Amino acid sequence: MNADKSEDPQRQGLRERLETILIRTEKATSWDDEAGRLRGLVNHEGYVPIRTRLAVEDLDFLADARADLLRFSELGLRLLDLHQPRDAGGITSDTAHPILRCRSCMWRWPCPTFRAMSESFGLPRSDVDLPESA
Repeated sequence: MNADKSEDPQRQGLRERLETILIRTEKATSWDDEAGRLRGLVNHEGYVPIRTRLAVEDLDFLADARADLLRFSELGLRLLDLHQPRDAGGITSDTAHPILRCRSCMWRWPCPTFRAMSESFGLPRSDVDLPESA
């Protein structure tokens, strides 16, 4: 088995996207305090009367968005670390392109978890050229 192969470009792109989300989120200011102040301005129609209409649900979302996104992007990076390709060790006539399986779930690479992550994080279809069958 060859574990020293270079990083899969699809995984590398997904990792970069998740790390970018994590970094941007860490740099962002939490809206928790501001949402608390704005909640006191909610009118009888349920909105904060400013140039945009903020509902109570919007304030709830903004108050927790930073913490939720931090946890979500960390989860994505942990899943990406679990689901990565490895040489399946089978006999193949094409030694340059060995059969790969997921290190975690042992599905043929790319595994369903990696495909779902790639689709969910919005990588353009032209950047993610994934086979249809698993």
